[in-house]
Amino acid sequence: MGMIELSKVTKRFGYVEVVPPLDLTIEDGEFCVFVGPSGCGKSTLLRLIAGLEDVSGGRIVIDGADATAAPPAKRRLAMVFQSYALYPHMTVRKNIAFPLRMAGMPPEEQARRVDAAAKVLNLTPYLDRRPGQLSGGQRQRVAIGRAIVREPEAFLFDEPLSNLDAALRVGMRLEISELHERLRTTMVYVTHDQVEAMTMADKIVVLNAGRIEQVGSPLDLYKAPKNVFVAGFIGSPKMNLVSGEGARRFGAETIGIRPEHVRVSTTEGTWTGTVGVAEHLGSDTFLHVHGTGLAETVTVRVGGEIDLRHGSRVHLTPDPDKIHRFDANGLRLP
Repeated sequence: MGMIELSKVTKRFGYVEVVPPLDLTIEDGEFCVFVGPSGCGKSTLLRLIAGLEDVSGGRIVIDGADATAAPPAKRRLAMVFQSYALYPHMTVRKNIAFPLRMAGMPPEEQARRVDAAAKVLNLTPYLDRRPGQLSGGQRQRVAIGRAIVREPEAFLFDEPLSNLDAALRVGMRLEISELHERLRTTMVYVTHDQVEAMTMADKIVVLNAGRIEQVGSPLDLYKAPKNVFVAGFIGSPKMNLVSGEGARRFGAETIGIRPEHVRVSTTEGTWTGTVGVAEHLGSDTFLHVHGTGLAETVTVRVGGEIDLRHGSRVHLTPDPDKIHRFDANGLRLP
């Protein structure tokens, strides 16, 4: 079991409340991602769950037991940090086994767990190497292996891919997702990258200034953002948001339309503008259109073969069924 329940959990540093009272339930076996901009409180919330920070108020319950005051070692959680924190003089085998040795586990059981974790993470050929002989992705897998051998109730990941280059990030993202499918252990994952959140999560928790803006599946947040903040944060490229007269004609203070939900024509359309930057990416092209009289720039996602470049005059038509409408408080309208 790896169910985690937060009830009115609060964190203050002196007089500054960085996490106002919040409630959240992470189900057993769920892959839950905390996402939000820098400084939104996602890493602080993870550290509260881990016991690395003391809560200022509220309760944390893990598997039905109150863990609010329990030290980290008693919570049966394993944390993987942004930094690999491997011992350079130790082999991969000894690095993975380190927490087991510290716990006084018999050598035979240590070996069994290390071999099992290495097999799951495709590290068996590297067990006798040292960290300096490994790639960044392999070192991150060693850090994950050190967490796996503890057989925790849940894994906590604090931006574990931030130190990797783009190609390794994609590869490790897939590996962690596949690891979750094999282990079916609860995973709580912190990232500022909403693409990671959308591709990995069962449940996304969008945070802003310590507050939960919305909780839901990736598709829930994509299709029905609760407010303007979530609408502008979830999706890549981000949603176009239009306020003022351009929005009021649709009966809202602000409207949102995703780049993939705008049709482009060279002959007719609802809005007219001029292509600024055209990002040709192969399968897709992103057009950044200026002068529509709406937002400063309207981003449009079209097929990669389109022959439009800087200075092209275009007409844009939003899909009326895909327009998101928000009131003066930034909340979603029915």
